[in-house]
Amino acid sequence: MYNPTVARLTYRALLGRRRALILFALPALLIVISVAVRAFTGVDDKVAADLLGGFALATMVPLIGVIAGTGAIGPEIDDGSIVYLLSKPVKRPTIILTKLIVAISVTMAFSAIPTLIAGFILNGNGQQIAVAYTVAALVASIAYSALFLLLGTVSRHAVVFGLVYALIWESLFGSLVSGAKTLSVQQWSLSLAEKVAGPGYVDATVGLPTAVILLLVVTVGATAYAGQKLRRLTLAGEE
Repeated sequence: MYNPTVARLTYRALLGRRRALILFALPALLIVISVAVRAFTGVDDKVAADLLGGFALATMVPLIGVIAGTGAIGPEIDDGSIVYLLSKPVKRPTIILTKLIVAISVTMAFSAIPTLIAGFILNGNGQQIAVAYTVAALVASIAYSALFLLLGTVSRHAVVFGLVYALIWESLFGSLVSGAKTLSVQQWSLSLAEKVAGPGYVDATVGLPTAVILLLVVTVGATAYAGQKLRRLTLAGEE
């Protein structure tokens, strides 16, 4: 269910265009901020948790997920080049699964690794904060990639919808409306981080069993539905 040729083309699309500038810019910004915070405040576990939770997990991870998830397939559908792939003897679920793997790997590489580095810069992984938020970033990368890959398959405005979800639903409504937190990838991943970090440094509003179930449902469901949508896509590039 993994096609190296499809993967190579997808990596080239994600890392060889303007998207790569944003992919590198966000982690670089996190590292720069972490160095500055460490220089001015010293080692502070609470500050480390606030920065990793407020910027890395709440902003950087979903934005990179939007870029990687939608960019893995959306532009090919928009410009019609997906016809090239669909005309080859490659099963469409294989195309989706391969693109999902690429999107996940890119999102993890540009979000989880910088989060871990930033955590060690901020407080040397005190209270397991760096590892906790890295685990959250890894888990969130999977769900975000599946969700935004689906958006890239079903809509020409996937980036816009992805940004609305990531920045408005999760960051705004998720912080103001308690019910919205239940439908937040960020909160699901935080429930895992809460089990890793020291007490009082990560606050998740969704229980771990519920979070694991919802993460699985969203990831599997979004991937399956994206596969179904691609099956119904005609070689003319029209649904």
